[in-house]
Amino acid sequence: MLTGKTIVLGVTGSIAAYKIANLTSMLTKLHADVHVLMTENATNFINPITFETLTGHKCLVDTFDRNFNYNIEHVALGTKADIALVAPASANIIAKMAHGIADDMLSTTLLACKCKKIVAPAMNVNMYENPVTQANIQKLRDFGMIVVEPETGMLACKAVGKGKMPSENILLQYLLQEVQYEHDMTGENVLITAGPTREAIDPVRYLTNHSTGKMGYALATAAARRGANVTLISGQTNLDTPLGVTRVDIESAADMFEEVSKRAGQQDIIIKAAAVADYTPQEFSDEKIKKKDGDYSVALKRTTDILAWLGEHRQKGQFICGFSMETEHMLENSRKKLLQKNADMIVANNLRQEGAGFGVDTNIVTLITKEECSELPQMSKEEAAVKILDFIKKIKKA
Repeated sequence: MLTGKTIVLGVTGSIAAYKIANLTSMLTKLHADVHVLMTENATNFINPITFETLTGHKCLVDTFDRNFNYNIEHVALGTKADIALVAPASANIIAKMAHGIADDMLSTTLLACKCKKIVAPAMNVNMYENPVTQANIQKLRDFGMIVVEPETGMLACKAVGKGKMPSENILLQYLLQEVQYEHDMTGENVLITAGPTREAIDPVRYLTNHSTGKMGYALATAAARRGANVTLISGQTNLDTPLGVTRVDIESAADMFEEVSKRAGQQDIIIKAAAVADYTPQEFSDEKIKKKDGDYSVALKRTTDILAWLGEHRQKGQFICGFSMETEHMLENSRKKLLQKNADMIVANNLRQEGAGFGVDTNIVTLITKEECSELPQMSKEEAAVKILDFIKKIKKA
């Protein structure tokens, strides 16, 4: 995933330094070339040997350390690095970065780095909220650096407040956002629908489907990491909002249609990956509930066909992609859907095929346009999302 990418991790004196060992391990498992630099104070919290074992590189602390091959190390890393993350970032290193001070190996290397920099503050709440620290953090933003907001909670000093470094997984998401893919979708506005809709029968019961939203969320994640401005209109799921994505939560098919129709005109690409209920219960009173063979039944009415509406109201140059979940005659039914809905592409899969469909982490999809049909092998939904976006970009360029 990160083969060929060089990542510099800067670790400063904070109890949260131990978390970076796990982040380092996560990055090396993704095949990144990781280099760790530590301040002298950081070595009081975690031994440099830990990082050297994980990365296979000497952990640099002393600017004048002679115990490595001759090289102007801070300049070499500054040129080589694809991204630099300082985590945990103390108030001291933040002040140095804000004012261009280079008096140790880490601050000197950061000053020499031309790549994007991410800073994750971690400190006592009073230090974090100090106006001087806040002014320095704003300077970093003004210089184009990304500042990861610290979390609120119990700090190492037993104080409760803002200043806790986010989890390793969140820090990983920030790194992947910047370096996992080329930002070849920068400037593109992408609207994605995901997850199930729920149609209320009464205050207790509702109609829904088995969608988990995983495919739609994978598409939103991949598009955002490629630089797109992504809006995700989502039914109820247990998934976290992807970094850099604007999420709009909805309940019913009518809610989803309202949000889609409101935003559709400003989008370059619209991907309808949600499994929307085709029917919703009509309004009824207790007297109108019909009892048949011991079961209660309610009258249903069709919901708005969102994909068909998008096809009818498409804007010039807009690309519309729908999903087709079939149990039989997949290609035939999906081609009909492509034409009937006036879509540019249909992503089809067979719900009876093992490894595809709802509730699994893999998918087997066929990409269908008027001109071609491309079947993809079984792969993770994250990999499938990238292939789908690649296919969309290829068609748009044609």
